[in-house]
Amino acid sequence: MRIARFSAGEDPLFGVVTGELDEFGQPAEDSIVVELVGDPLYAGIQPTQTEHRLADVRLLAPVIPRSKVVAIGKNYAAHAAEMGGEVPEEPLMFLKPNTAVIGPGDQIFYPSQSERVDYEGELAVVIGRICRDVPAEQATDVILGYTIANDVTARDLQQKDGQWSRAKGFDSFCPLGPWIETDLDPQHFADGVRVQTHLNGDLVQDGSTKDLIFDIPTLVAHITSVMTLLPGDVILTGTPDGVGPMQPGDEVEVSIEGLGALTNTVVKR
Repeated sequence: MRIARFSAGEDPLFGVVTGELDEFGQPAEDSIVVELVGDPLYAGIQPTQTEHRLADVRLLAPVIPRSKVVAIGKNYAAHAAEMGGEVPEEPLMFLKPNTAVIGPGDQIFYPSQSERVDYEGELAVVIGRICRDVPAEQATDVILGYTIANDVTARDLQQKDGQWSRAKGFDSFCPLGPWIETDLDPQHFADGVRVQTHLNGDLVQDGSTKDLIFDIPTLVAHITSVMTLLPGDVILTGTPDGVGPMQPGDEVEVSIEGLGALTNTVVKR
């Protein structure tokens, strides 16, 4: 089931998107969105009789995290190598504020403080209920579903500051979308799903989730041993190698098999 948050011209609504995805991760032309009653995180999946053509609505970030985005650094060996570091012995966590979240088609703002802003395409996990100290074997019990993320990073500021809050935390530095896919489990990604990023149509990242150093159940267990996760919180699972700079005017698309594609443009702030 694909749960979307969307606008049909007024306040944000939630709905279920029908139709198949093509080879490029795009929905069929006849796809529709069936409105739901309230926020499914709290109201559950309650379809209404109201339908919209997907082409007639604007997709928004499928979730605004209630408290936080927990991101994982260097979770692909090849990316750790390209960043000049060793593979971490345990998951390397950092936080992005929920104010960094934007949706499909929204603009990534290139801040004046930075001279290098990078794309980082990633698989994202959406948490479905309050949880703490979750054993890895019970991770599926607390996961609502999965979406696509771009962990935008001001690389020069990351290196300058020595910690990542500013470099990762600018407004618009966490695109999410286009929807939340609920009908998958962590094993789907352990078996290997392609994560690709295109910059202005050119393939710049091409990885597989089978190369995750720490798998999704391990991440859920590790994070919840440290902090409580709330419904709607998001985990970014790390990026494959191939990260690189974006410039104002660029278009970046992150696609993941079975989840679709997330596209945003870069503009000067």
